[in-house]
Amino acid sequence: MLEMNAPEWGTAWQYAALFLLAAAPWLEVFLVVPLGIAWGLNPTAVAVTGFVGNWIPVLLIALFFRQFTAWRTKRRARKAALAAAQSGGTAAETATPTSAGTTAESKKHRRAKRIWERYGIPGLALTAPAIVGTDIAALLALTFGSSPRWVLLWMTVSLALWTVLLAVGSVYGLEFVGWFQPKS
Repeated sequence: MLEMNAPEWGTAWQYAALFLLAAAPWLEVFLVVPLGIAWGLNPTAVAVTGFVGNWIPVLLIALFFRQFTAWRTKRRARKAALAAAQSGGTAAETATPTSAGTTAESKKHRRAKRIWERYGIPGLALTAPAIVGTDIAALLALTFGSSPRWVLLWMTVSLALWTVLLAVGSVYGLEFVGWFQPKS
């Protein structure tokens, strides 16, 4: 029987590591919750830590999206004006089209856009942790024109639902294979 032991460092550091992993892009509660439970940590504390770690970037994206977009637009305009001044043309003449991103990004964007068009923000939010990640889905929803309030609400509901499902599934699944022993 394979036995998963918690790393040798203190419990507080384990929760801090889980929090940072949850806050990192693409490392959703799908990884953090089962990992923390497999380490033998308290499933409820792991779920709360994973949820909060994953939710804070979504909150920051929702709060500062408009400011970031305005900054990026001004920056692009300044770059175009500078390029125009250096080449002697106008900003419109010297502007170069931006690349659409990598193939993976465009695939994710297309998939999210398709879900968005069919189901709106609730559909995107509820499927986001599985297909693109909550932080990317929040960015996409805001880019598609959603209200930051609705994005935050639906992403919170989605994250809470996925976190609970993953915590319960991880406890029972790891208990079934003998990797998790609930403490009496």
